[in-house]
Amino acid sequence: MEYVKERLTEFSLEAHDLYLNQSVPYLEEPPDPLQFYRDWIGPNKPCVIRNAFSHWPALSRWTPEYLREKVGSKVISVAVTPNGYADAISGDRFVMPEERRMSFSSVLDIIEGKRTTTLVFQVDKSGVFYVQKQCSNLLEELPELADDVEPHVPWMSSALGKFPDAVNFWLGEANAITSMHKDHYENLYCVVSGEKNFILLPPTDRPFIPYGVYQPAVYCQKDDGEFEVIDQSDSEKVPWIPVDPLDPDLERYPQYQCARPVHCRVKAGEMLYLPSLWFHHVQQSHGCIAVNFWYDMEYDIKYNYFQLLETLSEVTGST
Repeated sequence: MEYVKERLTEFSLEAHDLYLNQSVPYLEEPPDPLQFYRDWIGPNKPCVIRNAFSHWPALSRWTPEYLREKVGSKVISVAVTPNGYADAISGDRFVMPEERRMSFSSVLDIIEGKRTTTLVFQVDKSGVFYVQKQCSNLLEELPELADDVEPHVPWMSSALGKFPDAVNFWLGEANAITSMHKDHYENLYCVVSGEKNFILLPPTDRPFIPYGVYQPAVYCQKDDGEFEVIDQSDSEKVPWIPVDPLDPDLERYPQYQCARPVHCRVKAGEMLYLPSLWFHHVQQSHGCIAVNFWYDMEYDIKYNYFQLLETLSEVTGST
């Protein structure tokens, strides 16, 4: 087993030496579909694309005033947590946010610091609010905004030969943080206003990324404003990453020191191509607005290889 662990480490180092970049490259214009597939999707490498959605009306329209007028009365799903960490490890639990139904104007009031007694009681007391529902919430909950963007990204749809599975809208406070995880999607992440800060790790760093299996639970805010954690005892345990890349506990997870995270700041008007199976952790500026497109990945030999890597990481105790 020790030999296999050594080979897994060499495997990751070799990937960094052969084809992975030490920083995320920039493209200055929307790419040709075939060239993008050859240079980025096929090799499974991230990049930031500028001027890719400069024609979207959203870039100039999506001010708080416009959004209040257009969708202020719409009731949407909002994730509420005591600390900004939704879908994250807290102690020995995988804790999900309280999903609260609120008007869009109420969310804007919170973003703009108008936490008055005219809002729901919880607003005055505590909580971090994040519009992050990921089942095509832009099209399902806020269809009035759809004409300000595009239903898909034409050159990406052409490159992959499919349309996106979901188009998601994101808006939240600076304290709202997305914990480290991976997705089975080719992700185009478009920042409309503000900025997002990503910490990225390639799939080949999987041997250094710790996993655990946790009891799922959900936050619930009580009448006094405090949050409690309620177990979902009828749900299966959830595999998740316990390490916080902002402050990794290397005594508990010593293998993580071998990982090579890449930091990437995506500003307003820029689009991040986040390849499938890349691990990512996300922070944002206060009031940042973004739209992302999830294209289902191809379950081809790359996926098979990753599954093998994941199994070897588990059986050797690398994580």
